[in-house]
Amino acid sequence: MTEQTDDSLTPPRAVLVGVVGGAFSGLFGLGGGIVMVPLLTSLGGLTQRRAGAYSLAAILPAAIVGSIPYLTHQAVDLVAAGLLVVGSVVGAVVGARLLARVPETLLRWLFVGVLVAGIVRSLLDGFGEPPSVNTAEGLPSLLDGVGMVALGLVMGVASGLLGIGGGQIAVPGLSALFDFAPALAKGTSLVAMIPTAVSGTWVNARNRLVRLRTAALIGVVASVFSYAGASLSVVLPDRAASVAFAALLVFALVQQVRKALEKRTR
Repeated sequence: MTEQTDDSLTPPRAVLVGVVGGAFSGLFGLGGGIVMVPLLTSLGGLTQRRAGAYSLAAILPAAIVGSIPYLTHQAVDLVAAGLLVVGSVVGAVVGARLLARVPETLLRWLFVGVLVAGIVRSLLDGFGEPPSVNTAEGLPSLLDGVGMVALGLVMGVASGLLGIGGGQIAVPGLSALFDFAPALAKGTSLVAMIPTAVSGTWVNARNRLVRLRTAALIGVVASVFSYAGASLSVVLPDRAASVAFAALLVFALVQQVRKALEKRTR
C-alpha cells in the first residue's frame, strides 16, 4: 500500500517542529521520536502514520551530530553498535513496512504505550538509585552478541513502526542486560541509529510517506536547537529534569489519547 503525502507540513511548520523538538530533546537529554511524533501530529498537522515516517527521517541528522561528541570521547562501543545494526537495519525495514499497513488508530495506541513507558522511566531516573558506572570491556561473548542483535531487531522494528529513536529501547537494554554505563549506552545507541534510520526511511520514501527535503529541514533545525536546550540542561538538577520531562510526556499522552478517542467516536 502506498500513501501520498499531503501539504499540511509547510516549511514554516517544519521549522517550528524542529525548533521545539530540538530544544526539548537537548534540554531533557532524551527525546527523538518520543517528542517529535506528538509535535508532528499537533503542530505539523500530520496523521500518526506520516508523523512516524517524518520523525524517523528527521532523527538521522540529529543522530549524526549527536554521535560526534560520544565518538571523540570514546564513549561508543563500536562492536556492540555493529551488532545492534545487524538486527536494527532488518527490524527498521520490517517496522516501516508495517507502518504502511497498520491501522492509524492502532498506531496511535501503540505510541501511547511508548509514552507511558517513557513517563515511568523518567520518574524512575528521577527518584531511583543512581545508575551503574560499569563500562563494557573487550569483545562480547557469543550469547551477548546474539542478545545485542536481538535487541537491535526490537530497536529497529520500534523505530520503523513508531518513528522513535533507538534510545528508548537500546539505552535501557544495554544498561540492564549488558552492564553498559549510561554514557556508553547512549553513544552506542546513537551510532547504531544512523543506519537504522536510513534503512527505515528508504522504505517510507518508497511508500511515499515522507518528503525527504522537509524531513531533512526538521532534522537540521532540531540538531541546531538541541545545543540550545543542552546548554540550559546544565543548570537544571537531574531530578527536576526527569520530573519535567515526565510532565511533558503526560501532556503528549493526553493529546494522543484524546485524538485516539475522537477517531473512535467518529
